[in-house]
Amino acid sequence: MNRYPGFKLLIVDDHPRNLFTLRSLIEQHMEVAIVEATSGQQAIDITLQQPDIDLIILDVQMPEMDGFQTASLLKLRKRTRDIPVIFLTAAFKSEEFQQRGYAVGAVDYLLKPIDDNLLINKISTYFRLIEKERALNRVLEQKVAERTAELNEAKQYLENILTYMGEALLVLTPEGAITLVNPAACRMLQYSASDLLGMSIGDVFEEEADETAGAFMGTWLEALIRTGALSKIEARFIAKDGRRVPILFARTAIKDPDGRIRDIICIAKDMTGYVRIPDEEPATAEVRGKAQAIT
Repeated sequence: MNRYPGFKLLIVDDHPRNLFTLRSLIEQHMEVAIVEATSGQQAIDITLQQPDIDLIILDVQMPEMDGFQTASLLKLRKRTRDIPVIFLTAAFKSEEFQQRGYAVGAVDYLLKPIDDNLLINKISTYFRLIEKERALNRVLEQKVAERTAELNEAKQYLENILTYMGEALLVLTPEGAITLVNPAACRMLQYSASDLLGMSIGDVFEEEADETAGAFMGTWLEALIRTGALSKIEARFIAKDGRRVPILFARTAIKDPDGRIRDIICIAKDMTGYVRIPDEEPATAEVRGKAQAIT
């Protein structure tokens, strides 16, 4: 006996004797939960009340609502449209009627009198297909869950880097609007993250040689388009209280597939307390070189 625990089969026929015969035949060859309906409407009601129906064996010739009408209504509902339907008929044997059955969603078409082995084989085949589909879905769900966990872990890892990195990070639109900041940027600028988001970079940045930020989105944007990155730029942040914070600045352009700049990533190192050592004068260097030669 084939065992299909957890599977549920709905058999539909308006003659109780046919239902009894069909149930007895199925139970003789397989272990499966069987539900009966004596009309098309009852079958529809059962599928709505019991969403775990796996397969329907449906008689075509029934009063009021025949098998074709029943199958059509089942296919209209999202909850029942994917339940496989096997038609049983004693009268509609022509290919035209069989095609009509397939057109309304039947997966198979068997003739009465019932061939016992053929019917049992058909039911077993569809149950095995359903089992394989469910197993595949479980594998896919597991893979999706694993991939989601990996992405969440990677996201958390990147968030930790941004949170604990010592340098200030700002992400800008090509127009210079701030879209992302890290805690170091907030501390350096003395603004909250919510205050900074949407502000223009010109509100918090100035070139070292020019106390305006106009050049930021001008010639330097053109340079970013050409090179993709600019680094070791001496500049200043303008803190909330107006204090100028000396920084060493770097900018990187993130481009879309068409080569247009999508985001600008800015990283700034606080240079407060650092002493710049000026380049030696040429004469001083020449004297030092001669002294080393004499030595």
